[in-house]
Amino acid sequence: MTTAASRSSWPDPWPGREKAVPKRRPLSRERIVEAALAIIDSEGLDALSMRRVAQELDTGAASLYAHVSNKDELIEQVLDLVHAQIEHEEPDPERWQEQIKDLMRRGRAALISHRDIARAAVLANVPTTPHAMDTTEAMLAILRAGGLDEQTAAYGVELLGLYVTATAFEESSRAGLTQADFEAYTGGVREYFSTIPADRYPMITSLAGALTRSVGDERFEFGLDILVAGLARTSGGR
Repeated sequence: MTTAASRSSWPDPWPGREKAVPKRRPLSRERIVEAALAIIDSEGLDALSMRRVAQELDTGAASLYAHVSNKDELIEQVLDLVHAQIEHEEPDPERWQEQIKDLMRRGRAALISHRDIARAAVLANVPTTPHAMDTTEAMLAILRAGGLDEQTAAYGVELLGLYVTATAFEESSRAGLTQADFEAYTGGVREYFSTIPADRYPMITSLAGALTRSVGDERFEFGLDILVAGLARTSGGR
């Protein structure tokens, strides 16, 4: 007797009917870049390769080259995708200092949310991709709204960008550490400083606690305050 459970094994009564085949999404630069970022998020920057991306997309590595020239261009496009996640706002001359700080905070947050992508950002030079240039444009607009002259604004964008990527890189380098691990590390550094010759390194030994202090975003915010205040004084900005 045939049961309901066995009916799935019955032969197709319509031999000429084609079975539905799931449609495959066409390969595109957008899909390639999204897959590359997903690999970095889960496995880190060192795991990224054209072959690994092809594997993720269930295709051959050669098929990627019709959309992306090489790994360097792929990383450039991944960084641009990260920049696309940074929100911008219209410049307000009365709030420009807080606005530029907020933009830098969002930029740092975007970088550290993607494992060690900040390492690639440190090596990047002049931004030439659309979303990266959008970020630069937004920074310049805020600095100019604050009354900074052209050259100070230009130098300021570079200085602030370097600061954000460098601090994000430093943070990403210890992303795998738990809070306990990090405290053990800083404690070890502090202990080491206590063993070096105080007569030769009086400042380091006496300031060991301050040098190894790490409380939330305190260190990042300190540097950001100094940089923005310095830019304002240099150009007579508000």
